[in-house]
Amino acid sequence: MAAVPTPRTDDWWRDAVIYQVYPRSFADGDGDGTGDLAGVRSRLPYLAELGVDAVWFTPWYLSPLVDGGYDVADYRTIDPAFGTIEEAEKLISEAAECGIRVIVDIVPNHVSDQHAWFQAALAAGPRSPERELFHFRPGRGEHGELPPNNWPSQFSGATWTRVPDGEWYLHLFTPEQPDLDWSHPAVRREHEDVLRFWFERGVAGVRIDSAALLAKRAGLPDFEEGVDPHPYIDQDELHDIYRSWRAIADEYGGVFVGEVWLPDAERFARYLRPDELHTAFNFNFLSCPWDAGRLRRTIDDTLAEHAPVEAPATWVLCNHDVTRTVTRYGRADSGFDFAAKAFGTPSDLASGTRRARAAALLTLALPGSVYLYQGEELGLPEADIPLGRIQDPMHFRSGGTDPGRDGCRVPLPWAADLPHYGFGSDTEPWLPQPDDWAQYAVDRQSATPDSMLSLYRTALQLRRSGAGFGDGPMTWLPAADGVLAFTRAQGLICVVNLGDEPADLPPYEQVILTSGPLDGQGRLPRDTAAWLRP
Repeated sequence: MAAVPTPRTDDWWRDAVIYQVYPRSFADGDGDGTGDLAGVRSRLPYLAELGVDAVWFTPWYLSPLVDGGYDVADYRTIDPAFGTIEEAEKLISEAAECGIRVIVDIVPNHVSDQHAWFQAALAAGPRSPERELFHFRPGRGEHGELPPNNWPSQFSGATWTRVPDGEWYLHLFTPEQPDLDWSHPAVRREHEDVLRFWFERGVAGVRIDSAALLAKRAGLPDFEEGVDPHPYIDQDELHDIYRSWRAIADEYGGVFVGEVWLPDAERFARYLRPDELHTAFNFNFLSCPWDAGRLRRTIDDTLAEHAPVEAPATWVLCNHDVTRTVTRYGRADSGFDFAAKAFGTPSDLASGTRRARAAALLTLALPGSVYLYQGEELGLPEADIPLGRIQDPMHFRSGGTDPGRDGCRVPLPWAADLPHYGFGSDTEPWLPQPDDWAQYAVDRQSATPDSMLSLYRTALQLRRSGAGFGDGPMTWLPAADGVLAFTRAQGLICVVNLGDEPADLPPYEQVILTSGPLDGQGRLPRDTAAWLRP
């Protein structure tokens, strides 16, 4: 086993590197084609060698898996496809022995339609106490045949479904994910109990899915474009909820990261006040195209948003919902539109890989914490999923116009010459792996000094040294057009060339690491980053 990383202090989350695991696709421990907790446990040495501080697991709970586990049927039970609660406890313990903390995913906006509460609500009928836990309403129209309001879906399609007794229930996502009514005290008590359940099992933190959607305006009024306040995003009542959660987290020394994306910087920062969430995801950075001016503005805006509440920024290039970085950065428009993805958009993978390598060094040098989605350290491109194998509900609810998110969720390649690239399956994995993925396999990249994996391992080892990385101030340096250059504590300099021509480096004594070789005159080629010591 690799050396155990040096433990972090109590505020480890301010500068941590957190690795996101999508359990179905990380590693298969029982050979059935689906990744599981046994697979993750077998790969803990890999994560320790990579040098991450924590692992965030997307939902591993009992679920019909209609939406990749974000349709939870029971928070206190591990889905049999992944293992058991005992295995989860072992994983948390074994990860701790490797110096790795565990973060779990909580989905408070909704549950699965197979959840005991919703099944009881369906059976109980209109105006029953069981239905008060959800948003059941009579329909509009002469015979109640129209939905209760006009709210748009977070996915494509309708937000209301009618049940046989005539009432409708709200679901901002799929019909299999009915929204909970957070004005009901039982809903709050249940989630507080769930938080305690997992903190008592040793988790270090909780990622909060769709954190700004829980509360709805009283009466569920119609949505009007451009009219504030929004009827279900960023309601003031949310802050009372998260203050009660923070009190629980503080009991156990746990931390929160919220999935919050709001255009209003002041309202965004409210979630990060000292008695609410510790951190929130930085979607503006993730969706920013490969452009020096726009990246600099996004970095400045991010740091400015967090400064008033003294919260650390988070930086992320990819997650389980977006096109992989190598593919995205290889496109003419390298930004990401969260509203839709397109089939067959051309990508120059060579260019995308150069940019992804440079972006890795940029991200890891910025102040705050970093989230690393599984497979990004391998430079995996987005996979093309045959139409007959697509499983993501976004594809089906869009009428087939959106390819969905399966392309970034394909099982990882571990060994170039083993069946299914060493994923561990005896049969074909739940999503097909591309035929050319041997080149990305962990064993092959481990033996290649200039591979993406080797770059990440080296960069994370340097970052862990603490010499100028992590939380703290940064200062921009003068730079040519298309070049980003800034300095951190102890003289660390990061330079990224996003221009078309090689760039001169600022005065330095030592090149610590580059994402690609310098040119023959010691200049930084385009789409290349460097860490320097003056």
